[in-house]
Amino acid sequence: MNTLTCSDNPLIQGIFTELPLFDRIRAEHVLPALELTLAYARNQVALLTDIDAPSWDILMQPLESMDEMLGRVWGPVSHLNAVCDSDEMRPVYQQGVAKMAEWSSELGQNEALYAAIRKVADRDDFATLSGERQRVVEHALRDFKLSGAELEGDAKERFKAIRMRSSELSTTFEQHILDATRAFSLHITDADDVSGLPESILAAASQRAANSGKEDGWLITLDIPSYLPFMQYADNRNLRETMYRAYVTRATTGELDNTGVIDEILKLRKEAASLLGFEHYAASSLVSKMAESADEVSAFLRELAAKSRPAAEHEIAELRVFAADELGLNDLQAWDIPYASEKLRLKKYAISQEELKPYFSEQNVVQGMFGLVERLYGISIRESESVAKWHDSARFFEVFSNTGEKIAAFYLDPYARAHKRGGAWMDECVARWLKSDGTLQLPVAYLVCNFDAPVGDKPALWTHDEVTTLFHEFGHGLHHMLTTVNELSVSGIRGVPWDAVELPSQFMENFCWEREVVDMFARHYQTGETMPDALFNKMLAAKNFQSAMMILRQIEFSLFDLLLHSEYNPDGNDSVQNLLDKVRSEVAVLIPPAFNKFQNSFSHIFAGGYAAGYYSYKWAEVLSADVYATFEEEGILNTDTATRLRNELLSIGGSRDIMDAFIAFRGRKPTVDALLRHSGLHTDQEQ
Repeated sequence: MNTLTCSDNPLIQGIFTELPLFDRIRAEHVLPALELTLAYARNQVALLTDIDAPSWDILMQPLESMDEMLGRVWGPVSHLNAVCDSDEMRPVYQQGVAKMAEWSSELGQNEALYAAIRKVADRDDFATLSGERQRVVEHALRDFKLSGAELEGDAKERFKAIRMRSSELSTTFEQHILDATRAFSLHITDADDVSGLPESILAAASQRAANSGKEDGWLITLDIPSYLPFMQYADNRNLRETMYRAYVTRATTGELDNTGVIDEILKLRKEAASLLGFEHYAASSLVSKMAESADEVSAFLRELAAKSRPAAEHEIAELRVFAADELGLNDLQAWDIPYASEKLRLKKYAISQEELKPYFSEQNVVQGMFGLVERLYGISIRESESVAKWHDSARFFEVFSNTGEKIAAFYLDPYARAHKRGGAWMDECVARWLKSDGTLQLPVAYLVCNFDAPVGDKPALWTHDEVTTLFHEFGHGLHHMLTTVNELSVSGIRGVPWDAVELPSQFMENFCWEREVVDMFARHYQTGETMPDALFNKMLAAKNFQSAMMILRQIEFSLFDLLLHSEYNPDGNDSVQNLLDKVRSEVAVLIPPAFNKFQNSFSHIFAGGYAAGYYSYKWAEVLSADVYATFEEEGILNTDTATRLRNELLSIGGSRDIMDAFIAFRGRKPTVDALLRHSGLHTDQEQ
């Protein structure tokens, strides 16, 4: 370790500090740091695989330490690529991705290491290890098999090449989307062309134009905080069509076209699954998930679609009649849907997201959310100003137990900006881990959103949808931070089945609809008054507006993903677009125009971890709705219920079977009834 401890590279130094040194990390540090740590790791593996009688202490513990070391170097780089993309960082990041993919394949196919871990599992004293440690070993053996450790000769080399190329393609896919999103903007100078846009949206668009060097007017971009409100409120139908076409054709032309990237990714996934002996990629993906087969997932999605479709058909019929009768839109098009829907929402409930925004200022929402979890889980959250961050708008908070002991921390980066990946997410910065020297490493999370920043003297004002998104990501953060597991590989969100990882996040969203919780943070930013009953009741009444259509949209994406990785043959004569069209004809009530190439920006499955797993959102929503039903039965702010949830589900990481943990909390297996009820749909028993 001497060569590492003596380094002046901030990424290397970050291995030994509590937090990454974001104020010092530069592009030129990345590759030297990676090369040094990978060389050290390779030397460690060589030494570990030379052990005659491997055990937990002399094999698994050093492997955990090695994994943590690499994560401390690569994690901050990956994070910076997402939140501060730059011309300097991008090429070294791409090279780093290749190096990490090569290492992952090399490690995953190391026969000697695989054999050594099998010896640990075969030891007479294996059963005396803690449940957490047994789980680490079991997961390691499973992952070795999925990494091709049992392959031989040419098959092993080919599998390694596939993994490296797939990693490279995923990075390319995401960067094409980012570049395509940045490449388009609509600069409007005629006030008539922004008719219908609320004042807050106009102010943000004006500030965006000024920040981009425009002398006047308004700048509309394809970033969601800019794009979506424009589509909801802009009266100019032609400009809505212009924006829609630009958005749904991102990464479809020229050097940024993702079509070929998708085809190659799918071919490689199919080949990799075949090499491992699986019928298709979905089968290999499901090995580490709760669902047992593609057929089970397909049946789940189609059952949910069947129960949602009648209501969705009613919703779209209602929208078409309204659009024709009241808006003069007899030929309702895709670029009219958000606009007409918002108008219909206003007519039915006399409420809009813009009307709610004055009650959801950043400071009140953040502090109210903290107050909720402090009350439920007996923790306290305090901001710290003395931590190095990657951007001036990022913040850092520490989490303490009810005895005043620090137990976790997190960064919050809430605003949309140039060179930042779209969407919202939680990622781990540091995982909880009891080191071999007895010191406890505390978990640290990244919470990233893309909301509007403050405009002028106004604080940042968020929509209720954005508030719900913040609660969602904080639910992920609590899952990571409230863990009590001490083994690195099953701590926090690590080792949790992908189709259960959304449970804590979707659970948190429910609180955004409870009056006693909303009163904790909904204060008018000018008067300080709580939200009037009439306005809250309108918001609640509008909660399930077009909910069945939204459920079918998620099912459309999920079924497309599943069939793409199970039934679709990328080497055949069919096309990805044809498959998507078939899925839409089966489940969708809204068919987009032919030029819509949604798949070219479906980063969840082509650049994220959701390949053959997008169904996880709905699968986990069944779990989360059923969990929340317990709070509805026992008290929304019942601390005993919250303590049970924390002990049985939030704290266990990947150390226990999730279904067993769910049953321990709920007293039975999950049902879809609560999800359907929360979505405003009736269960069979209620019909």
